[in-house]
Amino acid sequence: MQNARPQTATDLPAPPRFASRLASNLKAFLDSDVFDSFKRSPVTIGAFVVTMILFVSALFAPWVAPYDVGDLASLSLMDAFKPPVWAAGGDAAYLLGTDDQGRDVLSAIIFGLRISLMVGFLGVLLAALVGTVLGLVSGYLGGWVDALIMRIADVQLTFPAILIALLIDGIIGAVIGARAHAETQLGVLVLAIAASLWVNFARTVRGSTLVEKNKEYVQAARLIGIHPILIMYRHVLPNVMGPVLVIATLSLAVAILTEATLSFLGVGVPVTNPSLGTLIRIGNDFLFSGEWWMSIFPGVALVILVLAVNLLGDWLRDALNPKLR
Repeated sequence: MQNARPQTATDLPAPPRFASRLASNLKAFLDSDVFDSFKRSPVTIGAFVVTMILFVSALFAPWVAPYDVGDLASLSLMDAFKPPVWAAGGDAAYLLGTDDQGRDVLSAIIFGLRISLMVGFLGVLLAALVGTVLGLVSGYLGGWVDALIMRIADVQLTFPAILIALLIDGIIGAVIGARAHAETQLGVLVLAIAASLWVNFARTVRGSTLVEKNKEYVQAARLIGIHPILIMYRHVLPNVMGPVLVIATLSLAVAILTEATLSFLGVGVPVTNPSLGTLIRIGNDFLFSGEWWMSIFPGVALVILVLAVNLLGDWLRDALNPKLR
């Protein structure tokens, strides 16, 4: 009986293509100038850590939060208006106190982060999708299409984002009725935020497209007869995604603030499923009666979240700017 031939490197099964590509991309990122600039900035690292803590807390809110604020049967009015644990009359069971319904403020903030981030992400995603498509079409086709899209964008820039969001919310509420409007409030908020933010994406993508469409690789694609839609999708779009990513990061903070403002004004998410803006509005009604923690702590959480996201956006803008390398 012959001895089995020892396996060599060529005999071993090849690693999965996806895993190999992922490892290669990860190594390239770790060796890139972007990651190097990230490591050299303690402020950016701190902002990233804070952002990740808030994002993970919001994502796993049912397991992270001490109480489920959505379970109305578990609430007790006897626990209402309890101050933070370090104040006189505080209860160790409620670290940051309770609100007028007996809800734990810390748990309400964690669940409120979830709603605020969800609305912000979906609003920015929709705005980026619409703005990028319109910017590509406007910059690539030019002519009357470009003039029409840009004039619409110019008109919208004359109105504040909050005013546009309020207008859309009011129109949809009048069309579909109060009951249906309450049931679709999250969707209305996402649409209102996207309608107020798409212009920045469209103008930036249009400017980048005007530069890219005159380069040789686009001219070569035209000569061999590739359809303009495929040229925009396969060739132009990948080269304009850098600015889109930066705008999306900065727009996330704007979207969260817009949602908080709308909720504070009473046209946001319902009180039974509050966001940070709704919590601040509820606490504001009791601010001057001494229950300051109901609005201060959600406000601090909102400030920390927006500041951390803005710091990441500023770093990303500088890191992707070739003039600053």
